[in-house]
Order: sequence, then structure tokens, then C-alpha cells
Amino acid sequence: MKVTFLGTGTSQGIPIIGSDHPVCLSKDPKDKRLRVSVMVSWDDYCYVIDCGPDFRQQMLTQNVKRIDGILFTHEHADHTAGLDDIRPFYFRQGSLPIYAHKRVLRSLEKRFDYIFVEPHERYPGAPEVDKYEVENNKNIFLGDLEVIPVNVWHHNLQVFGYRFKRFAYLTDVKTIDEEEIEKLKDLDVLVINALRVEPHNSHLNLEEALRLIDEIQPRKAYLTHISHMLGFHKEVESGLPENVFLAYDNLTIEI
Repeated sequence: MKVTFLGTGTSQGIPIIGSDHPVCLSKDPKDKRLRVSVMVSWDDYCYVIDCGPDFRQQMLTQNVKRIDGILFTHEHADHTAGLDDIRPFYFRQGSLPIYAHKRVLRSLEKRFDYIFVEPHERYPGAPEVDKYEVENNKNIFLGDLEVIPVNVWHHNLQVFGYRFKRFAYLTDVKTIDEEEIEKLKDLDVLVINALRVEPHNSHLNLEEALRLIDEIQPRKAYLTHISHMLGFHKEVESGLPENVFLAYDNLTIEI
């Protein structure tokens, strides 16, 4: 299995428009972060988790010719705003499967109503999707692989993470119930958000993320959904435990 970090930034990305913050002015390419997303591929299958406003750029950067579907974690714009840019895939492949909580599907239907209308009402250039509802404690099948949804909390908003065999991806987490933590045991790789050093009401900060990693005990962990306030990539990573790393855009790992 191969995991590619398409974006590792928070909702504004790094650099932030108009910001003079030192991290935003950094020349280190690892300090340049598009909105958060990953691509997971194995055998002949390729799925993307979340498609934010940088989705088009991410697909071009990775020279992606085909995807088999998109899994959504939740409905916030930095995770969904690129849905219209699935059009080239639709034109080549046909209707694209999307997987999400029913609340998220309703949100997408409202924001992208022209995609979800009946075929005879759809504008000729609009893409088409096949909707699949994700429910807690009900595994989903992507190709030949069984994927486990993991229910987490983004302040008081429910968010889904996803476990693919011994890899799990969690973003926009603040708290996780104990029964959901059990779904994350015996991982080779855990990806989890770490927004900044200071506490935040709806995201893990660095200390909280490291504490949760210590509880889950993956063999390796990668931090994502990173804001400029976490600091410079090189400096932050030098202070992390030996099995914890800062993810960065276009990093690819094999599991």
C-alpha cells in the first residue's frame, strides 16, 4: 500500500494570503502546505481522502490519471470545496463513487446541487457521482479491501477517520472515545492532526497529538493538518519522538 500526502496544511494553507509570519515567508518547500488530503493506492486501486480547494493542483502535481473514489471525513470547505474538479475523471471514467456520513452527503447536495440533480436536469458539463453512506461500526469495501470507519470528534462535530489494514488516517480530531481508540490498535502507521503548539478548541495541539500517539502506540506516526503556528518544519521535527514525523506535501510512504 502506498500513501501520498497531497496536502498537509490547515484550512488557510501555508503561506496564508498576505501574511508576514516567518513560517509563511520560509523558503523551505516543506513549509509550503496545501489543504489537507491523502491518496491511498494498492494493486490497481486508488482512492483519495477529502478533496479540498487545492484538489486540482494536487492531481496535476501527482499526475493522477484515474481515481476509484473519494472518502470524506466531514463537510468543512477545506475538505470538500474541490468536488467540482472531479470533472476530468468523470469525463474519462463515468460516475465517481463518493463515501461520507449522511450529514456530509446532505451538505454536498446543498452546496453542489447541480451535481446531484436527476440526469435529465444535469448541465452537460457537470460531473456525476454515486453516493455511499458511511456509518459508524459498519465497515466499507473499496475494491478488495475492507476499510474501518473511525468515529472522532472535531469539537462537537462528528468526523470519520479511516483505517486501511495497518494504516489509519485521522484529521480534524480533538477527542476520540475509548471504543474508537480500540479500532486503532496494532497499526504500522497512524496519521493524525497537530494544528499548533497552543491549545485549540477543535483540533489537537502538538502535546495532545503526541499524548494520543503514545496511547495508541503505532509503529510510526505522521502529523498533518499543520498551521504556520506550529513552527518551521525542520525545527519541529527535530524535537519529535524518534517514531513521529511531520508529514509534508508530496511525501509518499509505503506500508
